[in-house]
Amino acid sequence: MQRLRQKYIDEVSRKLAQEFGISNPMAVPRITKIVVNVGVGDTLKDKSLLDAAINDIAAITGQKPSVRKAKVSVASFGIRRGMNVGLKVTLRGDRMYAFLDKLISVVLPRLRDFRGVSAESFDRAGNYTLGILEHSVFPEVDIAKTHPRGMEITVVTNAGDPTIAYKLLEYMGMPFEKK
Repeated sequence: MQRLRQKYIDEVSRKLAQEFGISNPMAVPRITKIVVNVGVGDTLKDKSLLDAAINDIAAITGQKPSVRKAKVSVASFGIRRGMNVGLKVTLRGDRMYAFLDKLISVVLPRLRDFRGVSAESFDRAGNYTLGILEHSVFPEVDIAKTHPRGMEITVVTNAGDPTIAYKLLEYMGMPFEKK
């Protein structure tokens, strides 16, 4: 079983249930999925760049991304409807926990001048979104063979409240910046 999943079962769920007075074990907040989005608008002219981006994201997440197409044309960006503009991966189960574990323990500490992730990036439903400027901080990516891309990582919870979701991620090991 995944190390982070075991930590959730053994420690985190008990702490959350105690702290927020939850008696039903099924009502304890948990992470339901992680969504990774990457923009690939610069690959319009070169198909090999798109294939390289797909391979990089597949190596990082352990799952092949789906190619997202533009829904509307935007003349100022040179994008027409139907062009490939992004990659999206939705992780659940063991892959989700493996990715989150790698993100918390390997990737975030590798970021330059890292002092913690912002605690302000929660939405009203308790979902946390994090942006990474270069995907090359992941150990699976060969920097010499790839073009650096930004990525957006959204951790979706069923907490329903940002303060509960903050505690959930904090107990899971997310390194929030000190206030």
